[in-house]
Amino acid sequence: MALNRRGFLGRSAAVGAGVAVAGGVAAATPAAAVAPEAARAPKRYSFTVMGTTDLHGNVFNWDYFTNREFDDKAHNDVGLAKISTLVNQVRAERGPRNTLLIDAGDTIQGTQLSYYYAKVDPITAEAGPVHPMAQAMNAIGYDAAALGNHEFNYGIPVLRKFEEQCDFPLLGANALDAKTLRPAFPPYSMHRLRTPCGRDVRVAVLGLTNPGIAIWDKANVAGKMVFPGLEEQAAHWVPKLRSMGADVVIVSAHSGSSGTSSYGDQLPYIENAAALVAEQVPGIDAILVGHAHTEIPEYRVANKQTGKEVVLSEPLKWGQRLTLFDIDVVWSKGRWVVEKVGAQVLNSNTVEEDPEIVKLLADEHEKVVAYVNQVIGTSPVVMSTAQAPWRDEPIIDLINHVQAETVKTALAGGAYAALPVLSQASCFSRTAAIPAGKITIRDAAGLYPFENTLEARLMTGAQLKEYLEYSAKYYVRTPKDAAVDTAKLTNADGTPDYNYDAVYGLTYDIDIAQPVGSRIVNLSFGGAPVDPAAEFVLAVNNYRANGGGAFPHVASAKQLWANSDEIRNTIIQWVQAKGALDPAEFASVGWRLTREGVPVF
Repeated sequence: MALNRRGFLGRSAAVGAGVAVAGGVAAATPAAAVAPEAARAPKRYSFTVMGTTDLHGNVFNWDYFTNREFDDKAHNDVGLAKISTLVNQVRAERGPRNTLLIDAGDTIQGTQLSYYYAKVDPITAEAGPVHPMAQAMNAIGYDAAALGNHEFNYGIPVLRKFEEQCDFPLLGANALDAKTLRPAFPPYSMHRLRTPCGRDVRVAVLGLTNPGIAIWDKANVAGKMVFPGLEEQAAHWVPKLRSMGADVVIVSAHSGSSGTSSYGDQLPYIENAAALVAEQVPGIDAILVGHAHTEIPEYRVANKQTGKEVVLSEPLKWGQRLTLFDIDVVWSKGRWVVEKVGAQVLNSNTVEEDPEIVKLLADEHEKVVAYVNQVIGTSPVVMSTAQAPWRDEPIIDLINHVQAETVKTALAGGAYAALPVLSQASCFSRTAAIPAGKITIRDAAGLYPFENTLEARLMTGAQLKEYLEYSAKYYVRTPKDAAVDTAKLTNADGTPDYNYDAVYGLTYDIDIAQPVGSRIVNLSFGGAPVDPAAEFVLAVNNYRANGGGAFPHVASAKQLWANSDEIRNTIIQWVQAKGALDPAEFASVGWRLTREGVPVF
């Protein structure tokens, strides 16, 4: 069965006949050797669906920001080269005809490797290169991949070119053309697995992406695509897939399992809806979960209508884990019926990189290593984000200063030129640093690992106070006399570091002994208390401006200016223009943590 690039029939994962499965391993079995009692036994077949998610441009076990092999506290490894080795092992154990390999999205953004082939040597150029992620995934033999929200970061032309370069379909049943409301990408793919019983198993893979794309990448998709909820689109497509003869339905969903949203009430859909899909839509056998960057080896959700358990699994991001759905089917009343589903994850740090993938993309890797190690300036001191989650650090001030200066320049001579410009920034990584001495592109880029762009929004003093109160929920409430443990002080209620904003240009204290909503004290501008009615310009990234994190007021605030250049690029260009950094130009202590007026640090 040939692959239909529009997703209505996927390539066959099995060809040939005379194959029996024992313990998941294919072995030739002559029909004459089957005993009479075995012939009367129910026909059964087992196969495995492998899954990855949130690869984020990781091919190699390499950190382009630190210029060395990737490592973390748990000694995880990353990258498709490691995944390839695991996939090869599973195919050898189960039999290559008895496996499928899928992905749940966020593929082409995240590392300097993926950035380089989107912006520096773009795949969209005439006679441009083939994206390294397409090369690697084609070589490994992916059967289908769902779209992630970060697929849209570089714009639709880059995404369409990547789609063209892939030998497998990019699926998005809830990515619809804004005018026709028809799928803008294949909604699903269908795969035939040939069994020793003379009856193929038809496996449908339904791809679902994140509705938040409409907010987070508004500039790229507005008027072009819309993204309705996962549950409603699954309810539309799953019965269709069953009526088309699908024996097994797998959902690949770029949506976490928790039922939460970071964009508040700006959309009527839930961001992390995978478990809700399992609960509300009958007919699904398993869901490969993505987006949340968490590890869920196996999670079972009972469907409310049928009572049947749906198995969910989310492998850890960046290729750190590979999910295996082991599926047993039995022939009953003229069709294959799912008898059992189990899930587990394999760890990439247990294997070496596949030398074939390393060889395939060695040149691309070396080009990017050379690019990120270009020297663009110097610094007299080391600046680090290690304490930035609880202290006002110069390295975060650098981001904010660049953003504020960029917006001031853009507004000069206009109607809002006289208004004070403030800026927001987050600590995206606790390991980013600017070294003393030479500064490279990777040093500057490491401060801003996301493809966010810059906007200017009009805010009042009262709105900024509420904005800061919302941001301060990041801290765990800590009584005045209690010991302060920085390892437990932040990320209250699961708030990630990137959803804590420091605002530059104001001075204020955050009283962590107080309840959420009553923590911002001594809010001042220019030495005077902030007037609630006063107007300010906030330099803000497009993720936040479009509702990411559900911060109050900013998404509905008047947009005064926006551009399409990544903030990361703006920082690199600013450092390059300065040549030598002077922290006195941008560093200040604008905020601090206190308890009843006493500084915590």
